[in-house]
Amino acid sequence: FPLTKYEPSSISMATTESPSSVRKVVVHLRATGGAPILKQAKFKIPGTDKFAKVIDFLRRQLHSDSLFVYVNSAFSPNPDESVNDLYNNFGFDGKLVVNYAFSMAWG
Repeated sequence: FPLTKYEPSSISMATTESPSSVRKVVVHLRATGGAPILKQAKFKIPGTDKFAKVIDFLRRQLHSDSLFVYVNSAFSPNPDESVNDLYNNFGFDGKLVVNYAFSMAWG
């Protein structure tokens, strides 16, 4: 699985990679409602990957098919959306914040 462990020192590398390499995006996963907190909440994922990869990863980690996923506690992105596009439009402080819950948290 292409998610890699987040290392704080690597965040500057993610923004200075050569154009020919795939840019990685730091995804910060935050539990919402009664969802369990993951041991490791930050990952780097290739920006070219679809948001569906983040959803699939969360489903496997949480052992649940019933999952609600939001960006910035605001909206549920289309699973076909690229992680890079989401980061470019909604990321801040060098990361894309993704909230997850077992029941609907925001509309």
